[in-house]
Amino acid sequence: MKLVRGAWKLLVGIKDALVLVAMLLFFALLFAALNSRPGTPSIKDGALVLDLDGPIVEQPEEVPPLAFVSGQQIGRQYRLRDVVHAIDSARTDTRVKAVVLDLDRFGGAYPAALGEVAEALVRVRQSGKPVLAYATGYTDGAYRLAAAASEIWVDPLGGVVLSGPGGNRLYYKGLIDKLGVTTHVFRVGKFKSAVEPYTRADESPESRAASQALYGSLFEQWKNAVAQARPKARVDGWLTQPSRIVAAAGGDIAKASLSSGIVDKLGDRISFGRRVAEIVGAEEDKPAGSFKQIRYQAYVQANPAPGEGEIGVVTVAGEIVDGKAGPGTAGGDTIAKFILDGLAEKKLKALVVRVASPGGSVLASERIRLAVLEAKRRGLPIVVSMGGVAASGGYWVSLPGDVIFADPGTITGSIGVFGVLPSFENSLAKIGVTSDGVKLTPLAGQPDIIGGLNEEAGAMIQSSIEQVYRRFLSEVSRSRRLPVARVDEIAQGRVWEGGTARQIGLVDRFGTLDDAVQEAARRAKLDPAKAKPVYLEKKPSWASQLAQQIGNDDDESGSVPTDALGRMAWEQRQVLARAAGDVRRMATTGGIQARCLECGPLGPTQVTAGDARLLDLLLARFGL
Repeated sequence: MKLVRGAWKLLVGIKDALVLVAMLLFFALLFAALNSRPGTPSIKDGALVLDLDGPIVEQPEEVPPLAFVSGQQIGRQYRLRDVVHAIDSARTDTRVKAVVLDLDRFGGAYPAALGEVAEALVRVRQSGKPVLAYATGYTDGAYRLAAAASEIWVDPLGGVVLSGPGGNRLYYKGLIDKLGVTTHVFRVGKFKSAVEPYTRADESPESRAASQALYGSLFEQWKNAVAQARPKARVDGWLTQPSRIVAAAGGDIAKASLSSGIVDKLGDRISFGRRVAEIVGAEEDKPAGSFKQIRYQAYVQANPAPGEGEIGVVTVAGEIVDGKAGPGTAGGDTIAKFILDGLAEKKLKALVVRVASPGGSVLASERIRLAVLEAKRRGLPIVVSMGGVAASGGYWVSLPGDVIFADPGTITGSIGVFGVLPSFENSLAKIGVTSDGVKLTPLAGQPDIIGGLNEEAGAMIQSSIEQVYRRFLSEVSRSRRLPVARVDEIAQGRVWEGGTARQIGLVDRFGTLDDAVQEAARRAKLDPAKAKPVYLEKKPSWASQLAQQIGNDDDESGSVPTDALGRMAWEQRQVLARAAGDVRRMATTGGIQARCLECGPLGPTQVTAGDARLLDLLLARFGL
């Protein structure tokens, strides 16, 4: 009987394997058929629709190849350089009669990325082409883009709610004490507040002062940019006394938005569609409110960036981790291999390092820095281009640059290091569990998360942290040509925005990735007008491309609320999910860290699927 059951299980396994292989072959053939059409997609006259139902990021994560088979939700992310290139192409493309922004489910972006996209939209508007924006409700990030439009529409049941940066952080000291967990924190830098939630019940005075300065600078930039793009918007009153303005409109947020000059028109999607149709033409035999449109993905495919050139561009995006990692996460070994392979296989004349990372592992950051230094050793000019965030480990990998470009809104600095190691001797003692054993040396069994760290191990780890910090200061001093004492003053883990960072010598110039590529060409004695980049990165697999294509064609919009108040509540949920994820990463990540946890809330609103699932589990555990 056992033999029969075993044979049956074997046959079932073979059957399942054959079905999986058949499905993979089917989808492979489907993908080949979809991509075998000659030429680029046919683009007809209409409005280029930027339906940004996800965050704008530096490097989108790769979609899991079997996501479409497993039913896993495929989140959409939009590459910054693709969005800007599409908008700039639309400016001179006679087929594009208007640009439409659909911001109902916009996933946010770092301030620098928002500014770059908004500036591209302003260029379209200045060329004479209309830019129209629509959303049920706008919050800060979406409105930063909408302000660049020539017409802003909002649903009559929606409105605009602006809150500015900032908010509360979670502090776990009370919970940790109740659980009896001992948190061993090793750090250097009085502003390195990433570890404060584990050691305090509130924000330290140093962290509060630094946050107020950072948020204040970024908020002033936001207000100035909105005022310049849309002078008639009375934003200051809306920010300081929103309840009075809404009450004056009878509690109608949409009407209050209109009366304050924040928006131009109130209307539903059908009314908005008819307005666009007046400009670009209506679609015949389609539902009311339809207009001739050019889909974003098709337009990006039809307008690719220039072909491979001699300026290598390597992207360091997301958390910096040891070993290998896929797109959207900066694996130290992966990035280093891209650089070294590019030096070996391509005729590179210069290297641009595009950094969009809050840091992470010190070892991985150093691995990347050494690979960049190898390019420098071979005589290649090194130009660093900072994106939305280039802090802590992100600044570490920027140090080899001959020149560093940033945006006034870039979040950088955070020059400091730390390590966190929990131990559970008190937690276990509460349930009667203790530990004991023979130890022949002071470090035997250390670091001991069961019995606790001894004084010798703690002192050694702290000494190591301090040595890494001194090295960080030394490398910054050498790279930026500043005295070590001065570097220590502006370091201490403090986060700076790009404008101040330029004043204190942490960056050299303001500029975009294109500006950095042109500067690299000049330094390599190439014609900047003719120089083209070659991106040193992994090309998506066919299965991943197919999964992404299926996701792009899927009209399901998910459960993200679109009204302003619901949107604000959803964004706060994302903050909680990110905080839960940060705790998990801090507890599971070993080694010395150069990481800026406080940078995360200033970036894209949407969080990773793993962080969202973790929050769901925690809320379910407490019956919420």
